[in-house]
Amino acid sequence: MNGEGEPETRRPSVGIVGGGLAGISAACALADAGYKVTLFERRAFLGGRASSYDHPGTGEVVDNCQHVLLGCCTNLRNLYHRLGVEDKVRWYKRITFIEPGGRSSSIEASSLPAPFHSAISFMQYSLLSIGDKLGIARAMLALLRGVPNDSSDDFMSWLHRKGQTQAAIDRFWAPVLISSLNEELDKSSVKYAAMVFRDAFLKSAEAGMMGVPTAPLSEIYGVAAEYIRARGGEVMLRSGVDSVRCGDSEVSVRSNERDYTFDYAISAIPFHTLGRILPQGMESDELQQKVNHLRTVPITGIHLWFDREITPLEHAALLDRNIQWMFQKSKILTRPVSHAAGEGSYLELVVSSSKSLLEMGRAEIIELALKELAEFFPAARDAQLLKATVIKEVHATFSPAPLSDQFRLAPSSPWPRLFLSGDWTATGWPSTMEGAVRAGYLTAEALSKAAGDATRFIVPDLKPRGLMRLFRP
Repeated sequence: MNGEGEPETRRPSVGIVGGGLAGISAACALADAGYKVTLFERRAFLGGRASSYDHPGTGEVVDNCQHVLLGCCTNLRNLYHRLGVEDKVRWYKRITFIEPGGRSSSIEASSLPAPFHSAISFMQYSLLSIGDKLGIARAMLALLRGVPNDSSDDFMSWLHRKGQTQAAIDRFWAPVLISSLNEELDKSSVKYAAMVFRDAFLKSAEAGMMGVPTAPLSEIYGVAAEYIRARGGEVMLRSGVDSVRCGDSEVSVRSNERDYTFDYAISAIPFHTLGRILPQGMESDELQQKVNHLRTVPITGIHLWFDREITPLEHAALLDRNIQWMFQKSKILTRPVSHAAGEGSYLELVVSSSKSLLEMGRAEIIELALKELAEFFPAARDAQLLKATVIKEVHATFSPAPLSDQFRLAPSSPWPRLFLSGDWTATGWPSTMEGAVRAGYLTAEALSKAAGDATRFIVPDLKPRGLMRLFRP
């Protein structure tokens, strides 16, 4: 009853399967909107692929992979604001690129209006020739006119048509886009590669800022559990879901040999496991056959603890080798790192689209990483490696391949009370943290529309700044 003695309207109940970013985002948005949410997660922590855990071999808390966000990630930033963890991200305006031998150069924003805000540092970028830069400038002008609509083309072919040199591809386009898309340029749709570059690096200086979490990922996303509970919901950890059954007026979710009944349900699990929980039948088979055309791509994180500092940099893009990025976690993380006290250092090296490392063993990968690291930071040769580990995220993302959009599913499903979510659904974004949050918000919107209230959750993109306001999206 309410304060005037009238019966309260029952809040619709929603069961959400999967505690990754898409599931968390949908759960938090719907809980805010008054739905009674129950979030099921098979593991002991939230975050999915964006999580951390106590690594038994090192005694350290490690992320399953280094995650980075950009200023253009409006929905991810909204989730951080919603959860009150904005202060757990450190923002950078400068990216340092280093070639083997140690020579470096940086790109950063200036006070010039977009899209020329990085032009001064780009002109001073010493790792490319004048010819390389002129070719890049021509390609940039093409991107100013908008993102190509043809999703059947790959970005490498587009670059070649735009007259890009091999050095420009290897030392400019690839370092940015392979880490953003987690795929090789010849296997990436021109649509997504162009969109990421245009939205992140041409639209405004804010859009291109790089944010790095300063706390373990599970500490950041674990806040979502209390957020949901504070709004009358439940979070059930160590609760894998065996099946979802759909009726005309309710949905049943089976977990830990118990059935839970809801008004609506959301499946936010990876596409390659979708058929495991969906209602059995022709509709489920057709959905699984469609998403089976999507392919996953791995990411490998190499964690190294040294007895001394080998570089003052907090992060850097590493060129022309297997390892692509270095993050000095002992400088980035705000919590103590046990073996990085004093002069010690904890680094995470990242290899995106790490297909070539899948068959390599831990010792072989560490040996390769140490050899390459010493090419960029000579001080590594004299440093003592205290401990190390390798984490392979085999199904890290789906490949943003040409024509992959036709295999991505909408939030609605053949069952009116069951909805689908995940970075692999039709979000309009590639497989990123921003794409996952957009998926959660889009699914929450679709569900709320079905429930009759049509609440909006998606946050608009950043508006273009400076002269970019003259160009169409």
